[in-house]
Amino acid sequence: MLSLSFTPLIPWPVLAGFGIVVAVFAVLAIVARGRTALLRAVALALVLAALANPSLVREDREPVKDVAAIIVDRSGSQTLGDRPQMTDQVKAELERRFGGLANIEPRFIDVQDAKDGDDGTKLFTALSQSLADVPPERLAGVVMLTDGVVHDIPASLEALGIKAPLHVLVTGHPDERDRQIKMLEAPRFGIVGKDLTIRAEVQERGGTGSATVTVRRDGEELGRKTFPTGQPFSLTTKIEHGGPNVVEIEVEPLPGELTTVNNRAVLPIEGIREKLRVLLVSGEPHQGERTWRNLLKSDANVDLVHFTILRPPEKQDGTPISELSLIAFPTRELFVQKIKDFDLIIFDRYANQSVLPSAYFDNIVRYVREGGALLVAAGPEFASPMSLARTRLSSVLPGEPNGKVVEQAFKAAITDVGTRHPVTRALPGSESKPPAWGDWLRIVSAQSRPGVQPILSGASNLPLLNLSREEKGRVALMLSDQSWLWARGYQQGGPYLDLLRRLAHWLMKEPGLEEEALRAQTTGRGREVRVERQTMKETAEPVTVTGPTGNARTLDLTQAEPGLFTAAFEAEQLGLHTLRSGNLVAFVSVGPANPRELADVFSDTERLKAVAESSGGTIRRLADANGATTVPRLQAVRGGRLGGADWIGFRPSDSANILGVEVYPLALGLWALAALALAVLAMWLVEGRRGRAA
Repeated sequence: MLSLSFTPLIPWPVLAGFGIVVAVFAVLAIVARGRTALLRAVALALVLAALANPSLVREDREPVKDVAAIIVDRSGSQTLGDRPQMTDQVKAELERRFGGLANIEPRFIDVQDAKDGDDGTKLFTALSQSLADVPPERLAGVVMLTDGVVHDIPASLEALGIKAPLHVLVTGHPDERDRQIKMLEAPRFGIVGKDLTIRAEVQERGGTGSATVTVRRDGEELGRKTFPTGQPFSLTTKIEHGGPNVVEIEVEPLPGELTTVNNRAVLPIEGIREKLRVLLVSGEPHQGERTWRNLLKSDANVDLVHFTILRPPEKQDGTPISELSLIAFPTRELFVQKIKDFDLIIFDRYANQSVLPSAYFDNIVRYVREGGALLVAAGPEFASPMSLARTRLSSVLPGEPNGKVVEQAFKAAITDVGTRHPVTRALPGSESKPPAWGDWLRIVSAQSRPGVQPILSGASNLPLLNLSREEKGRVALMLSDQSWLWARGYQQGGPYLDLLRRLAHWLMKEPGLEEEALRAQTTGRGREVRVERQTMKETAEPVTVTGPTGNARTLDLTQAEPGLFTAAFEAEQLGLHTLRSGNLVAFVSVGPANPRELADVFSDTERLKAVAESSGGTIRRLADANGATTVPRLQAVRGGRLGGADWIGFRPSDSANILGVEVYPLALGLWALAALALAVLAMWLVEGRRGRAA
């Protein structure tokens, strides 16, 4: 291919100015001297041409194919109904038909949901990234194979630097049906024991006008009720316990609907106690009394009521009550009228001194079995005839004394069971043998109740700390009153804060201290989910993970430490995942709580219409009136319309790679000098003759 090129020897502005001067002088000369001045003009023009340095350029070109970008939507909404099959079918047909366009190279880009948890379908972002290495003039056109639910639509393709037609092929059908539950008011926190109101609405297209809604809490069905669709309704549920209270609201499926994934909403409502009310009853003043008091008073979430028996009945000496600075122990108020107001009752070195009638112990047993918590911190009195084990509390106590008190130094040791229990697992100092904490000096000899295994042991391997569950409640028995030695730093002390705080919160049903628990949470690294299984068993069974669309996988766990097994997995989809291990169920939401992909699941031809038509492209549904899939023909079009009823067009650019260039200067060399000399000679001859003639 030949072309004329100029490479001036002086700057273009100077050359242009010189040309203007030459033109002016040439015109004046012609006016003054007539045609004889034409040769001077020619000579000056040749000088100008020489300064412009013209050249003939010959390029050796290799044609380059143009690029057609085909964006294939593989987002969550594209997995609904027959859209995956339709997408695969059309993609395969496009691959075949692009083979018939010799000068266009198809580039297929599959766009998945964002791995970093970003919400929505971002097709135009993927388009810009995939064309970063393609010059704009080589882009012949763009095809988007999608359901039309796109969330990053620009004002126009030119805003992205793209000057090519956009053709949108929409999957799905115009008569799609779906029903979903939409949360209008979903509190994330609630007070334990209080009712909480949740507002929601059932939305549907192509439905019946009403639907039955089922409500569950922690997997237990609370009831069913029918509501009209399209109208808000309210539900009331009670927050039963601290920690996550998982409330599920599910609407019955609509026959033939697109998906049932959005028929269920799960709300993990964090149960918060207004105040954890603890009743501490000390049988007598002693060294460890303040350890319990200080521990409980230091917790801002604990409302402590503490009584110490200073004048038991057997110490009556006739002193008038008016002369005593003591208050009466309000036994009836505490153990009859207000016993259910307490989350935990602690008897600290308390002996049965006839302060509490037997009927009150019956109330305490009933309180425990109905969900209360009891801790007995025993001293020598527990081995005496006045022991609480000789009262009606014996039916719930996890140990029975044999009447002996062992007075010797020993180190509290975590038992095999204790290494797996959340109360004692990994206590600071327990990693060494023997444990790196101080001695205790006394333990009450007792025998554990059948079925109860101690989590701490003391001298001669005697049980030191026993835990048990009594129907809905919990009981702990500490068979020594020596924990204060750790608090005072005796022999460098020990982890009394960790031990006693965990013990108290286990009794009050802290979710993080449950012996059998399944937990899952996102790690913040994309879609990674970490799973924890707390168990008292030596092994943990696999966890079944069910994704938003019902696809299930089995997850094997590995032991991180005794009693704690973990695993991690990468979620394939955004949305709510359900995890099951035996009778335990956990939920984790990957990405936004209400993914945009499931909020609007209907295929749509309107969202992309403006941007497609403004680019000169087209938008159409792939499914015809009979439900059959129709793929338009592909054509290369150099001008005019870029689409019709059954075809879509692509604009070729005739781009090429330059393999070599040959340059032939026209104003250099002997022949250029000869031309200039000939013009000067002709000018001299002509003007000389005219001079002689004159």
